[in-house]
Amino acid sequence: MRIAIIGQQEFGKAVLEAMVTRGDTVAGVFCAPGKPDDKPDPLLVAAQQRGIPVYQMRSLKSEEARETLRALDVELGVMAYVLQFVPQAFATVPTHGMIQYHPSLLPRYRGPSSINWPIIRGDERTGLTIFRPTDGMDEGPIILQKETPIGPDDTLGSVYFDRLFPMGIQALQEAADLVVSGRAVSIVQDESQASYFGWCRTAEARINWHNHIDLVYNLIRGCNPAPGAWTTCKGTALQVFDARKHAARAFSPSGSSVGAITSIGEQGVLVATQGGQIELLRVRYGTGKKLPAPQFCAEAGLKVGEILGT
Repeated sequence: MRIAIIGQQEFGKAVLEAMVTRGDTVAGVFCAPGKPDDKPDPLLVAAQQRGIPVYQMRSLKSEEARETLRALDVELGVMAYVLQFVPQAFATVPTHGMIQYHPSLLPRYRGPSSINWPIIRGDERTGLTIFRPTDGMDEGPIILQKETPIGPDDTLGSVYFDRLFPMGIQALQEAADLVVSGRAVSIVQDESQASYFGWCRTAEARINWHNHIDLVYNLIRGCNPAPGAWTTCKGTALQVFDARKHAARAFSPSGSSVGAITSIGEQGVLVATQGGQIELLRVRYGTGKKLPAPQFCAEAGLKVGEILGT
């Protein structure tokens, strides 16, 4: 089939490569313009290497964007990690319209950080949705969905890179075939089950050691590798990446010792929280490199009893 890809980053690149490999014709790529100091977008580079025209427009709402897409004469638009707003006037230009990938089980977790939040909130499953884009935020009719479990120690990285990333590439191909062949069945989203969550950024990723251990651990998992859950140490941000949970029914620290380092071992550093201790395995202090937590403590001169988060 003849398609246009609208997207960016590694996921957009992987979708392009998969479509080309199976014999589809990618007539053009629409990629959001980057900042002057940004590295070239992987999707842009992949398209240019294959001689595929790339269009970087600050807005897809313009007549220029519509005419550019119309001139490509494509059967389908494939949206693969799109942060720009795609209006209906643009989405309906291809013969069979467009399909969009979203990494959650819509209508739950609409919004831009839909992989982080299910982990942070302790959900045991998530998935992906391929749907028809509308002018509403992730509100269009569903073409297909795929589920995957969230294990007790899964992170944002493991859920996305190990499962939702490859599953998404396959699902977009499957949905494209359904739509172009006329076999797709669109299901209207159930608004009574809908939820929206905004960005998970630095403000949302701050650790509160007074929370229950499950909440602290889920936050760390859901922000690993980005944006990175964080606390403070001697007034400077300390990001926590790899960690382990050590729950203990009888462990309930006094208010003065919440966030305290209770042990520094060869592999990790234990920090007290409500209901147990979090073992820090890999951290980053300020703008430094990621380090094993015990190495960081040695270099920073931290001892047992040091309070994090003050």
